[in-house]
Amino acid sequence: MRVGVETSQHRVEWPELLARVRFIEQAGFDGAWIFDHFKPLYGRGPGPCLEAWTLLAGLAAATERIRLATLVTGITYRPPALLAAEAVTVDHISGGRLELAVGAAWFEEEHRQLGFTFPPTAERVERLEEAIEVLKLLLTTDDASFDGKHHQLRSATYRPRPVQRPYPPLWVGASGERRMLPLVGRVADGWHSFAAPADWARKWAIVAEHAEAAGRDPASITRSTSLSLSEPWDEVRRVAEARRSDGVDYLICSWPSEGWPRLEKFVEVVLPELAAD
Repeated sequence: MRVGVETSQHRVEWPELLARVRFIEQAGFDGAWIFDHFKPLYGRGPGPCLEAWTLLAGLAAATERIRLATLVTGITYRPPALLAAEAVTVDHISGGRLELAVGAAWFEEEHRQLGFTFPPTAERVERLEEAIEVLKLLLTTDDASFDGKHHQLRSATYRPRPVQRPYPPLWVGASGERRMLPLVGRVADGWHSFAAPADWARKWAIVAEHAEAAGRDPASITRSTSLSLSEPWDEVRRVAEARRSDGVDYLICSWPSEGWPRLEKFVEVVLPELAAD
């Protein structure tokens, strides 16, 4: 089982973030994940919140092995052509260590405050579907054209190509059963969901059905969910094993509210058991 850490940049300055990610790398985790927001999601009053893609570039230059990603990039924040250029840049700086994770976005208050358009859910899903097509075209094709309802390309060529071919692994964060999970099945290399264990099998069946209908092997899709480290260690182990039984093959640990000592203890007492299998 692969294990990563989400060290979201709520109220955290660059030196602390860099120290966290370097520790995560040295401890043997597979990935360091940040969030794609422009304001903290908790706590009172204003606080620091570094922008995700420029932060990924800085972390890529400051690390050597660990894979890097957002959990996940809201498609409403950037035109897909800009996101494609950012992704290629980070992929090159990192030497091919980027996971390209996207989603339909959800934080309406942030959009309203900062002037980002926040369409209804159905339109956001449409925009995500089109954006994924645009990303794939720009990362693989010369003179690419696309005439979508929300996004367009006109004989567009972007260079350089990604280090990872044909493009970095494409993840989709999704739980919606009518539109989002079918999209995962059709196009995603990785799927992250916060779905409860009781709902996991039903949701995965939707992903698998649509993968097979698209001629894809469902087993090729990485299945990921989040793991809290704030419970007693026996409970953390129990949850991790239960998720493994559900077919989850990647756990993303939330940076614990208890701070560094809790993560260090996890590395000592639990991580070796998960990484061994």
